[in-house]
Amino acid sequence: MRSGGAKRGAGLRALACGLLACAFFTVAASARAAPGATIRWTAHGIPHIEASDYEGLGYGYGYAFASQNLCEMADTYVTVRAERSRFFGPDGSYASRGNGGTFNNLDSDFFFQRAIDKGVVERLMAEPPPRGPRPEVREAVRGYVMGYNRYLANTGVDNLPDPRCRGKDWVRPISELDTYRRFYQLGILASQGVAIDGIAQAQPPPPGDTGAAAAPSRADLVELGDRLKLDIGSNAYGLGREAVAGGGGMVLGNPHFPWDGPERFFQAQLTIPGKVDVAGASLFGVPVVLIGSTRNLAWSHTVSTAFRFTPFEVKLVPGSPTTYLIDGQPHQMERDVVTVDVGGGQHRTRTLYSTKYGPVFTSLLGLPLFPWTPASAYSMGDVNGGNFRYLNHFFETNQAQSVGQYDAIERRYQGIPWVNSIAADSGGKAYYADISSIPNVPDDKARTCGTPLGLATFQAIRLPVLDGSRSSCNWDDDPDAAVPGIFGPSHEPSLFRDDYVTNSNDSYWLSNPEQPLEGFARIIGDERTARSLRTRLGLKLVEAGRPFTLRGLQDAVFNNRQYAGELWRNQLVDMCEQTPGAEEACPVLRAWDLHDDLDSNGAILFRRFAGRALGVAGGPYSTPFDASDPVNTPRGLNTLHPQVRQALLDAIQDLRDSGIPLDAPLRGWQYERRGDERVPIHGGPGTVGVFNAINVPFVKGQGYPDVPHGSSFVQAVHLTGACPDVRTILTYSQSTNPDSPFSGDQTRMFSRKEWVDFPFCSKDVRAATVATTRLR
Repeated sequence: MRSGGAKRGAGLRALACGLLACAFFTVAASARAAPGATIRWTAHGIPHIEASDYEGLGYGYGYAFASQNLCEMADTYVTVRAERSRFFGPDGSYASRGNGGTFNNLDSDFFFQRAIDKGVVERLMAEPPPRGPRPEVREAVRGYVMGYNRYLANTGVDNLPDPRCRGKDWVRPISELDTYRRFYQLGILASQGVAIDGIAQAQPPPPGDTGAAAAPSRADLVELGDRLKLDIGSNAYGLGREAVAGGGGMVLGNPHFPWDGPERFFQAQLTIPGKVDVAGASLFGVPVVLIGSTRNLAWSHTVSTAFRFTPFEVKLVPGSPTTYLIDGQPHQMERDVVTVDVGGGQHRTRTLYSTKYGPVFTSLLGLPLFPWTPASAYSMGDVNGGNFRYLNHFFETNQAQSVGQYDAIERRYQGIPWVNSIAADSGGKAYYADISSIPNVPDDKARTCGTPLGLATFQAIRLPVLDGSRSSCNWDDDPDAAVPGIFGPSHEPSLFRDDYVTNSNDSYWLSNPEQPLEGFARIIGDERTARSLRTRLGLKLVEAGRPFTLRGLQDAVFNNRQYAGELWRNQLVDMCEQTPGAEEACPVLRAWDLHDDLDSNGAILFRRFAGRALGVAGGPYSTPFDASDPVNTPRGLNTLHPQVRQALLDAIQDLRDSGIPLDAPLRGWQYERRGDERVPIHGGPGTVGVFNAINVPFVKGQGYPDVPHGSSFVQAVHLTGACPDVRTILTYSQSTNPDSPFSGDQTRMFSRKEWVDFPFCSKDVRAATVATTRLR
């Protein structure tokens, strides 16, 4: 990135000026003069934005972001404006990749239009801090909108470089309200966002209906739990002085977020001299850094196991299915008559319902386990439906310089909507917390207030379903909580360490095995239960790697060890040699290098086996879980289990049916398309113990094409008090425009396990600059 002679530097600058608008703009006089910002572009289309105030910082960010991702974001603004049916048809659908949902356009429009009609976002915007946005957040958003619209006006819809939205009538300037509606959409991703269809479709039973709800099966509950584990996941390390060669602190951030859609990351640096200097990545449409580093603090996030909502079952008055009882007193459901434009001059109207607890719903992520019967209905209580505190949290984090300051921010706002926090600072202190917005449902309340369904869901997947007919069953209040109805920080897990903390999407319990976190409510997470194979390998890697150099940290995240293979391979080979029909596979498995690298012959065969084996009845292990040895158990392969033997035979047949050699490596069979190019992708499923989680469904005859989610914005940061040493890779690249050279350049680097040597301090940024855009 910084190497090469003057000729190479000039060539890069010439190329960049053809791609990145190296111009000096004079914005025409308007109702409000545009702020100023300078964008210094370094390799891979990464903007380093400098301004004298927050409005200018947002202005530069909005312009830079729109220049590379406007089409994707414009589509998302159509969603939050409740206009998908108008532009894309009421029968169409879209993938909500952040939570694994697929929602019908019409259902989505009814959901968001009701929020618009009720002024939900406007009320949140009007709240004073700490509940509402700080003045500086408002300034940054105002600038972001101006910058996004400036790029669109300068370029013109008919001249947009991305062919997917060029000339489309759904591409329009945005407003500040659009931006805050996007913030609302992100905040409810793990709560109302998993029930968009269930909320939009919830209707009272017809007259004469006397049907009763059937109790869900154990399999139904397990499937619900699996679906509610967000598709997105992550790994992160916070390393303190005892785990870092040469002292200071280190952070590894390895979020496994979607590779497509608006829950991608955009990488940038934001600087106001003397006020803020932060680098990292943000989810699309959010003009603050969500994962990254300041000069002395680095942090990352992993998806938390805590639930962010609870269903309330309300009892209905006989003969009146929209009248519910609380403490024996009748209450009328609120009825919202919602009308949406479906295009062609046509409109559709539907009535949506809610109780005092929240919207009435009938399904979660497509599972219809919450029926509205003549006797009862379900309403969703959502801690993030009123949470804009997270905007203030990230604004202040972008200025924080120590984990002590970071912890204070978490406790002040409790705004983080659905993730854990992992951090370290230049003083050599590491930090973990799930101090966030979680419904205040202690275990005793979950049991004493649990409905029959709630007792089953709480036991099976930790989700309470509360009796809404008793006011005493509403959420508790803690005196130290940022808002009523959520746990206070004193009832949420956190940990400071001088060696390390880590999380890989299991609960808080083993953030550091030397100091297990215990005694917290089950709605937050489980304790003294088996950890995932990815969690266990992550703990082994951090123990083996100490003391870490930065290079060692980089190597750890892309080591591609296959932990299930390490646990099972030898026993599997022995079983293979005694299994008729499996003879050809045995030498392949014996020779496999126990990795999911591109040239690991046999990796696909083992993966097909392991995925099946993990699902066998009773589990595949020969040695069970032991809470006193949670990193090393369960282990061993139960080769006497007939389904384990069958899993091997089925894996062999999988590959034969697909025309894939049994000794095939990942190269050629796991890839990401960029135009006509197939970029080979290393890594593998976290479920079978690959730390570098790349989660691609198997497609017969093709292997593993097109990554839906996995390692995304990866950062390794060493903090010493001087200029931070930062390495990053944005695996899917910076631009969603398929015609941009920045849509695949970092993807190819990731394929080769290469990293961007990220310039943080101003002298390094200036030396690495290949183009400059000055907005005036």
